[in-house]
Amino acid sequence: MQPMNKRPSAPWWHELNTWKPDDARAFYSRTLGWQFDHADLPDGQPYWIARRNGEAVGGIFPLSDPAYAGIPSHWMTYMTVTDIADAERTTVFNGGEVMRESFHIPGVGKLAVVSDSAGALIGLIEPDPVDAMAAAE
Repeated sequence: MQPMNKRPSAPWWHELNTWKPDDARAFYSRTLGWQFDHADLPDGQPYWIARRNGEAVGGIFPLSDPAYAGIPSHWMTYMTVTDIADAERTTVFNGGEVMRESFHIPGVGKLAVVSDSAGALIGLIEPDPVDAMAAAE
């Protein structure tokens, strides 16, 4: 993954979470001209980085049972934060909920999924400042 923008509260990454990653790759390849690079997540689960003219534009994450049972396919935007633990606390303080506590992906940073006070989901990321991939613009 390569950040789209490193400023706090700016969009950093767009990810399609889907039950049908093969269909999604075919659709976005045909409609938007995206190419896909396969990568494995730290837990061994497959992931695809979408590229347009060689530039990373997003990713595809495969949903699977039982962890994601009942969750429909959807796009998730990750917004940058400077301190993910503080962002999680602030979310709860302001009436939101931490849906997936922060976790670290080597070479990327710390990610969490929260909901706002109206129940809408959003991803948060504290990019890894040391890794060359996170520092790339």
